[in-house]
Amino acid sequence: MAKERSRVFHLRNQQKYFAMDVDDEENLSSSSNDVKENRTVDGTSAKERGGQATREGAQLPNGGEGGNSRKRPLEEGNNGYSKFRQKKRKKIPGPVLPKNALMQLNEIKPGLQYKLISQTGPVHAPVFIMTVEVNGQVFEGSGPTKKKAKLHAAEKALRSFVQFPNASEAHLAMGRTQSVHTDFTSDQADFPDTLFNGFEKQEQSEHLFFLGSNGNETFNSTSDYSLSLVGTSTLIQLPLPTPSLFLPASGKNPVMILNELRPGLKYEFISESGESHAKNFVMSVTVDNQTFEGSGRNKKLAKARAAQSALAALFNMHLDQTPSRQPIPSEGLQLHLPQVLADAVSRLVVEKFSDLTDNFTSPHARRKVLAGVVMTTGTDVKDAKVICVSTGTKCINGEYMSDRGLALNDCHAEIISRRSLLRFLYIQLELFLSMREDQQKSIFMKSELGGFKLKDNVQFHLYISTSPCGDARIFSPHEAAQEDQGDRHPNRKARGQLRTKIESGEGTIPVRSSNTIQTWDGVLQGERLLTMSCSDKIARWNVVGIQGSLFSLFVEPIYLSSIILGSLYHGDHLSRAVYQRISDIEDLPPLYSLNKPLLSGISNAEARQPGKAPSFSVNWTVGDTGLEVINATTGKDEMGRASRLCKHALYSRWSRIYAKLSSNLRTKISKPNLYYDTKQSAVEYQSAKGCVFKAFQTAGLGAWVKKPIEQDQFSLTI
Repeated sequence: MAKERSRVFHLRNQQKYFAMDVDDEENLSSSSNDVKENRTVDGTSAKERGGQATREGAQLPNGGEGGNSRKRPLEEGNNGYSKFRQKKRKKIPGPVLPKNALMQLNEIKPGLQYKLISQTGPVHAPVFIMTVEVNGQVFEGSGPTKKKAKLHAAEKALRSFVQFPNASEAHLAMGRTQSVHTDFTSDQADFPDTLFNGFEKQEQSEHLFFLGSNGNETFNSTSDYSLSLVGTSTLIQLPLPTPSLFLPASGKNPVMILNELRPGLKYEFISESGESHAKNFVMSVTVDNQTFEGSGRNKKLAKARAAQSALAALFNMHLDQTPSRQPIPSEGLQLHLPQVLADAVSRLVVEKFSDLTDNFTSPHARRKVLAGVVMTTGTDVKDAKVICVSTGTKCINGEYMSDRGLALNDCHAEIISRRSLLRFLYIQLELFLSMREDQQKSIFMKSELGGFKLKDNVQFHLYISTSPCGDARIFSPHEAAQEDQGDRHPNRKARGQLRTKIESGEGTIPVRSSNTIQTWDGVLQGERLLTMSCSDKIARWNVVGIQGSLFSLFVEPIYLSSIILGSLYHGDHLSRAVYQRISDIEDLPPLYSLNKPLLSGISNAEARQPGKAPSFSVNWTVGDTGLEVINATTGKDEMGRASRLCKHALYSRWSRIYAKLSSNLRTKISKPNLYYDTKQSAVEYQSAKGCVFKAFQTAGLGAWVKKPIEQDQFSLTI
């Protein structure tokens, strides 16, 4: 009997502990989805308390400790002994999901009351208006359901006073800190201000996204975490840890996150383009009456890019915060979201090149580098227009230089694109001068300072499929990885040096320290012809403009609004190459300045182009019927004819306009004769160019290499 009583006692003890486990699990499941354990004020969980109680009681029949080896009875058997099975462990929770505005606000200001103000609209499409009072100020939100109306009201309230990645850091800035194990979602504890102490930095997974205020009704993600509270007289600003915005590998992708914020979205397939080894798909999604597009090498990636664009535009949720891959905003007028603009410009240029090469089947579709210029005339990128497209990676052989301006010296894609753009500008100014009814179609307008200028909001965006040769590319031979924290050696002597392309080859070499003058006879006798790198030329354009010296006699300086790279984009290297290294430039003439355009990569970096670089370059400008193919070695087409982009052709266009505008020039000049003399008569332009050369030399970056002067000493009467 004693043995029987002992066995019954043990069984009852087990049932007692088994019941405790069930209660614990019910408590766990009653908490929020984000937090899987309810915790008390002292920071211990219910499960931990259960474990302590077990250790203080009797041992289980199998002799194990109650806290670590508790087992559940299933049935009796095996000669009076019980069979046991280990208790099922709860799944380990995944990464902490971002809290919505309602949850964020409730953490900072618990106990807020939301009031229903009105319900309007038909039964099938009601509109609810809810309000909430925070710090004596009432915030109103509307939506198709009460829940969404409350959410919008909470969003407005948060924007009014929160600039923190999460609620815990807002508590810190308000002079209140939270316990390491505090669970704000627990319904078992009340947290007075005195209990918020022992703040400790949270895990990265809690910093997926954060809310902020930038004063224009949009979420903001910046590193400025200062807090300005409504109704307070002091401004508290504390240094807080910079949050990591990387989405963990186990986290949710942009499509899933967007679907949680706006359920029921539908994605539409827009187009498929690209060469066989580098396909590009475009998908779109409409959110809050705004359409967002994304591109990628497959439809899944394109959907993710579209969702990412929507998250960035509507909620400022940025999933990729690798420093080297971030766009660098323009210091001028910014009319578009950087990443949305960059992806749209890239897609437009590639699609136009596809059209011009019969879906890349033409033999002239072979290329290493593709470049183009896209023009926007407003805030909608859907109105963007491709102005020109070009390819090429080589320069002229010295023996083919022309002393009549009939050969192209530099056939690198971005250089040819700029010459194509210049041709477009001539066409547009001729359009303005032709007939009064055509003036509205032109991109130019008269300037109050004399001459002409671009119409408001007309912007030009340069796309290059890879980083420009020279300083921008030499230190960034690979795509930026997440561990890249920008340029680790910004002060090395090689950084920023002027570099030249070499004749009959690819790549660049540093210039000599002294001023290098190339001579006509020296080059003809075999001395290698040197041409400044594309990085150096773009830096020069950012001071003197893309319109050139001749066209500057008619119009005010024209600058690029953005430079977008299809691959090998590194923000530090590109910004240094195209403007930072000459940031100390001085004494620029009126209207000229150091332009700092938007710099950006694209969401889906272009695949490396395999194979040997072709020896030809192609170009197309809007209005042309097809591509012009130029032999990069000779600077002329295969028939030996001069290009439509050569110096002689552009000088001829300039002369036709000069005949109409000789009395309306920005700078008075004598009757033009030699090409060189006419260029020198653009005094302000030449002064700005001299400032560029001086800035490079003052910074110790080398001397600009000039081509033999003889090639510019020609006239149109030949």
